[in-house]
Amino acid sequence: MPTLNSLCAWFCLTLSLGAAERELFVDEHIIDRMEGAALKLHKPEAHDVALSCTELWEGNTSGYFTLFQDGDLFRCYYRGSHHGEEGGRPSQPGVTCYAESRDGITWVKPKLGLVEFNGSKENNIIRMGEGCSNFAPFKDANPNCPPEARYKALASTGDEKTRKLKPSLQAYQSADGLHWTRMREEPVITAGSFDSQNTAFYDAERGEYRAYWRYFTGGYTDERGWKPKGVRAIRTATSKDFLHWENQKDLAYGKDAPEVQLYTNAVRPYARAPQLMFGFPTRYQPKHSQVEPVFMSSRDGVNFKRWEEPLIPITAPKDRDWNRSNYMTCGVLQLPGRERELSVYASEAYYQGPGSRIRRFTFRVDGCVSVSAKDGVVVTKPLTFDGSKLVLNLISRGETRVEVLDVEGKVIPGFAAGDCKPIQGDHINHEVVWKGGSLAGKKVWLRFELKDADLFALQFVP
Repeated sequence: MPTLNSLCAWFCLTLSLGAAERELFVDEHIIDRMEGAALKLHKPEAHDVALSCTELWEGNTSGYFTLFQDGDLFRCYYRGSHHGEEGGRPSQPGVTCYAESRDGITWVKPKLGLVEFNGSKENNIIRMGEGCSNFAPFKDANPNCPPEARYKALASTGDEKTRKLKPSLQAYQSADGLHWTRMREEPVITAGSFDSQNTAFYDAERGEYRAYWRYFTGGYTDERGWKPKGVRAIRTATSKDFLHWENQKDLAYGKDAPEVQLYTNAVRPYARAPQLMFGFPTRYQPKHSQVEPVFMSSRDGVNFKRWEEPLIPITAPKDRDWNRSNYMTCGVLQLPGRERELSVYASEAYYQGPGSRIRRFTFRVDGCVSVSAKDGVVVTKPLTFDGSKLVLNLISRGETRVEVLDVEGKVIPGFAAGDCKPIQGDHINHEVVWKGGSLAGKKVWLRFELKDADLFALQFVP
């Protein structure tokens, strides 16, 4: 039965939970209670290397990869740099490189003829010098975006050697994703350290731009220059025009979350449920300068549920147990012909040379987290049955059933667990079938009887 506290909150919950949207069980947002069940993090499966950075201009510290789909094309932007001097300083100019793919598996580096390196323009470089240490583009989904600014990016002020002297972010725009100009001369964000992959995107769900960047919890500058204090952390803000930023806040993870150092953030809206934001920040271990990506999710862009278990540990396939060798790239891709999986990428062999590389990993679609149980029950908060069918993403090795309760917590006739056709097998969009009639438009509680099952997502559909 639903709890008394849940019933008291019924009216506001039914208004805030848009049940026509796909809801993922990445947190307890739609969960009222669980018995014999718990949220479970799932790790991605490793596949082949996707892109190797072996060209001279790419160097031994290629990194901060940003990937996104653009029509039938997948685009990849990344830093090329070589740290060969004493103290790990760069021994050649930093560059921004570009690669593309039709399938997300095989990537090519087009000879763009845009930037000269060592006397030749036969390369895939799109920029050199200022901002190239962490240039992170995206395609702007704002319907009011002018053509000349269809692609945007944030990047640090200065080149690899000078960006720490006056930490700030510049705004860039492009009509084609290859030729870039500043949107204005003055920096757009200054309250941070920015020595990381600083990301931004247009949030179509909320009608605003959002940026995420690195700061230090104890401050970052004094009159003598850049001196970080405290731990590496993530800050965010919103904007209506990509130039003027407001609502600045530091990310929060709940009162019980341990203080850790987060090097990158890789935050993006989740395409299949855009009310959710997924992040793959890289946790930094100062003792050995090693990194491991973790998973976090948010519904407001500020408060995140962060998992402490590494998604890709340093013991994962090949060359991750080195200084900063295990970053997750920014971008989750659904590749053509692979509707049941999502592709993510993570780096290997940083600093090791002759070049670093990224490997493809896959999650089950909607599959970062599940409600998992051998023999358990999970009851949702009240939802509006907006549509005629309930579909589930789940794996059920036993016979899972669903029953429907009314607002008083009583089973609706024809929709008891015994009236539900047992669910067994591996399903991405399984339609739940009962003996009862229509529930369209009704406020209901869903009660799942999980039998050796993982429940990933639900959705009401027409």
